[in-house]
Amino acid sequence: MKIDVLTLFPEMFAGVLGSSILKKAQEKEAVSYNVTNFREFADNKHNTVDDYPYGGGAGMVLKPQPIFDAVDALKKEAGSKEPRVVLLCPQGERFSQKKAEELSQEEHLIFICGHYEGYDERIRTHVVTDEISIGDYVLTGGELGAMVVIDSVVRLLPGVLGNEESPIKDSFSTGLLEHPHYTRPADFRGIKVPDILLSGNHARIEEWRTKESLRRTLTRRPDLLENYPLSEKEKIWLEEVKKD
Repeated sequence: MKIDVLTLFPEMFAGVLGSSILKKAQEKEAVSYNVTNFREFADNKHNTVDDYPYGGGAGMVLKPQPIFDAVDALKKEAGSKEPRVVLLCPQGERFSQKKAEELSQEEHLIFICGHYEGYDERIRTHVVTDEISIGDYVLTGGELGAMVVIDSVVRLLPGVLGNEESPIKDSFSTGLLEHPHYTRPADFRGIKVPDILLSGNHARIEEWRTKESLRRTLTRRPDLLENYPLSEKEKIWLEEVKKD
C-alpha cells in the first residue's frame, strides 16, 4: 500500500510513522509513506493556501487550487488505479473498524488534513472520495485524525502483525468487544487467573472467551449487540450472562 498525506505540518508525522508497528510495516515493505506540505503547490508568491470566506464570517477557508494540484500530482506520480482520497472532517462518516478493514484493501490512500475554518466545498465535491471523522469533537486540524486512521488501517495489512489472528479477534473486528486476557503468574497478590484458562480444554476456553465477550459488550457497549448476528449458541450464552 502507498499512503500519501497532504498537510501544512509534515513534521507532526515523523514520530508516529517512524515508530512501532507503522515503522515495522514500512520496513517489511507492506506500506510506503509520503508526507507532503501542500503549501508547496500554492500558485501565488506568498504561498498562501487560505482566504476569507465568500459571504463573510469568521475564520479562513482552504483554497481549492493547492489541494486540487497536489492530489493531481500524487495521482500522476503513483500511476496506479484511482486512489481513495480521504478528507479528515468533523462532518464526515464516523470512523469504525469496518471502515478500517475496507480501506486496508486499497493500493493507494491520500489523506487531506485541513486547518482553519474549513475547506472550499469544491474540494469535497470534486476531489474527495471519503470524508471521515474520528469522533464528535473538534481538533485544531486533521493531522491527529489521519494518524489514527493510518494506524488502524496499516496494522491490518498482511504480514504487518506477528500473529495473523491478532487483528481478526480484536475488539470490533468480530462485532463484539474482546474478552479479558491474562498472563503469568497464575496467582498475583492473591488475584487468580480463572481456572478454565489453565485447564487445557480448548473448546471450553473458547466458550468462556465468547461468553466473556458477550458479557463485556452487554455491560459496556450494548448498542453493538443490536446489529450483531447472534448464533443459536450465543443467544443461549447471552441469556446466561444476563442472568449472572
